[in-house]
This record gives sequence, structure tokens and C-alpha cells, in this order.
Amino acid sequence: MGKNIVKEKSFKLAVAIVELYKYLKEEKKESVMSRQLLRSGTAVGALIREAEHAESKKDFIHKMSIALKECNESEYWLDLLKHTGFLNSAEYELIQAQNREVLRLLIAIVKSSKAN
Repeated sequence: MGKNIVKEKSFKLAVAIVELYKYLKEEKKESVMSRQLLRSGTAVGALIREAEHAESKKDFIHKMSIALKECNESEYWLDLLKHTGFLNSAEYELIQAQNREVLRLLIAIVKSSKAN
């Protein structure tokens, strides 16, 4: 069996989000938005892991769809953190690029799973 790219990339994204959370909490003294990002951003990989052992195709699609929603929510929190001055453009672009990559993968997985 080959590599599970979405699993790997979502785990790397979760690690980056945990690090960002620690930075925002300790350095920027921000806790509300960063906690929301922590919750949604780490849920993505957990849901992908759950989907690996889905009970059915319908269950797989459901779990991956929820992961997609969580990834989309993470994008919202990242946008809000940038536009409220808690993240500079470089910090934002780095993690947002990772998030968008996982988002695109999830969109493709959900679409192709529904089509087959």
C-alpha cells in the first residue's frame, strides 16, 4: 500500500497549528481565536484517521466531509487572526498554504468518493 498523503499532510498541519497556538498564547497573549483554531485544525487529522477504519463507504464520506468542514473552519480562524493583527503576512501565508493544500486534497477525496 502506498503513502497516505492526506494523512501525512494533515498531521503536519496539526503539528504546525499546535506550535502556532503555543506562540499565539505565549507571545501574543491571544487565547480565544487560537483555541478555536487548535480545535478545528487538529480535528482534521483525527477525522482522517477515523475514516481509515470507516464502517462503510457512506461512513467514510461522512468522516471525510466533516474533516473538510473543519479544515474550512481553520481557514476562517487563520484569516481572522491575520486580519486582526495577531499573525503577520509571512506567518499567515506559511500555515495557510498548508491548510489550503489539505483542503484541496479533501475536496478531491470527497468528490471522487461520492462519484464512485
